[in-house]
Amino acid sequence: MFGLGIPELIIILVLVLVVFGVGKLPEIGGGIGKAIKNFKKASSGEDEIDVTPKNVENKKGEGGKG
Repeated sequence: MFGLGIPELIIILVLVLVVFGVGKLPEIGGGIGKAIKNFKKASSGEDEIDVTPKNVENKKGEGGKG
């Protein structure tokens, strides 16, 4: 994948540790995990909110009026 081996990944990890510090790593990892989860959810094609009426005729008769 992208030509990254173990030495390159170690260098990237060390740079991340220097820039962000050890205390921020769990927050960064959680943020990346949530982003990946949301991306997979959005790319699956499922809508979060379905606004199409399911049974319009049934709702008209339930109210008693009109």
